[in-house]
Amino acid sequence: MNLHQLRFVREAVRQNFNLTEAAKALYTSQPGVSKAIIELEEELGVDIFTRHGKRIRGLTEPGRAVLRSVELIMQEIDGLKQIGKEFAAQDSGSFTIATTHTQARYALPKVVQAFTQKFPKVRLSLLQGNPKQVAEMVLKDQADLAIATEAIANMDGLISVPCYQWEHVVVVPHDHPLLKSKTITLEEIATYPLITYDAAFTGRAKIDHAFAIRELKPDILLEAIDADVIKTYVELGMGVGIIAGMAFDPERDKGLEAISVGHLFGSNASRVALKQGAYLRSYVYSFIELLNPTLNRRLIEQLMSGAKDSYEL
Repeated sequence: MNLHQLRFVREAVRQNFNLTEAAKALYTSQPGVSKAIIELEEELGVDIFTRHGKRIRGLTEPGRAVLRSVELIMQEIDGLKQIGKEFAAQDSGSFTIATTHTQARYALPKVVQAFTQKFPKVRLSLLQGNPKQVAEMVLKDQADLAIATEAIANMDGLISVPCYQWEHVVVVPHDHPLLKSKTITLEEIATYPLITYDAAFTGRAKIDHAFAIRELKPDILLEAIDADVIKTYVELGMGVGIIAGMAFDPERDKGLEAISVGHLFGSNASRVALKQGAYLRSYVYSFIELLNPTLNRRLIEQLMSGAKDSYEL
């Protein structure tokens, strides 16, 4: 048994059981991958994969158990490599953050600026997607951490913790009738066409839930992943926008006004998520602390060791 065989098994699963793609990803040959997997199966005495002819189709029951062990072993190997890198270079390296557009555009710029000033030798990358996608990036080791809404809270293999809270706002042009309301209601909002986030983004589930429990069926005219797109169409008079409060800036959005609707849709928590058991470079801890000073290294290490529920905003 050797590490190459374990890497081949893991990559075959990651490439949806396509050995040709697995071989490409690992810069080797498809026959070599196939032979190594067969040799591993013979050594273990079980079939790891189900097959149809020469093609693998999925994991057997013992194969799923083997994969779990492989993932743990490879995670430990990756951790050993990171330890070496960290001791060799404490303040340089690469750091990849997976996040949603709203977080990248509105919540993170000042944090990223402060981080790059503190760690100028670190190569920082931002990957964007919906909450499920950014969580998968961390699970697949494509990113060091993910930042998104509550949707990443209960994903297997991740440890997540809230880092800051925010509320939705309704955005309308300056002369809109909703501005005359002392306390805006869901019923009033529902009388207008709505422009808001796609179902996978930025607390949309709470918006839908609030209308549903009042048995209201709002007219969702347009869905987008980008608050700037939402605001653009609101300025054109096409409807009422519902966006994250962090995405509204009175100086920048001079053609619009915002109405706080936290009393209708509740508060939301953006969370930072890490792969369970991952080895973190020292500057990753520093970045998390810039997000929220209470999230210090000691607390994160406690959470990573299994104390999942010991922190709340």
